[in-house]
Amino acid sequence: MRVIAWLVEGTWPACVDAVRAHVPRDAEVVLLHVSERGVPGLAHGAFAGLLGRGHPERDPGTRLEDLGTTSADALMEAAARRLDGPCARLERGGRVEREVVAAAAGADLLVLARDGNRDRLGPHSLGPAGRFVVDHAPCPVLLVWPEPAPDLTTLPPPPGRG
Repeated sequence: MRVIAWLVEGTWPACVDAVRAHVPRDAEVVLLHVSERGVPGLAHGAFAGLLGRGHPERDPGTRLEDLGTTSADALMEAAARRLDGPCARLERGGRVEREVVAAAAGADLLVLARDGNRDRLGPHSLGPAGRFVVDHAPCPVLLVWPEPAPDLTTLPPPPGRG
């Protein structure tokens, strides 16, 4: 059994805990983190266009790339420690939602946390990236709440009653 756990800052502990609770210990677990490549590129472009090309050591895009790599490494390390079992680590870069779907090809399960409004039950608890992944995942999906789920009183009213 091959399981992918999509790790995102702020919600990754819930994904790791779900793997520990619902996945056999002998499963092949892959911790996945995806970095959006567009942000450092925008900073590189702004620096080159506005400030010139004479001082590459001042390029904020390079600094953002370094910070992103350091942050991703720390997140993956913390997740591996929390999992407390064998796992592989996979770092990808690009359009996050598409990279997650591509990484899930051939997996038996994809674990992800809700990434939208978590104050109430309903479809808005999934943000655009999470919704895309849930709609397009090529394998079964385990969708978890990063904190206790909201009370049932937060359900939207039935159609025609609200």
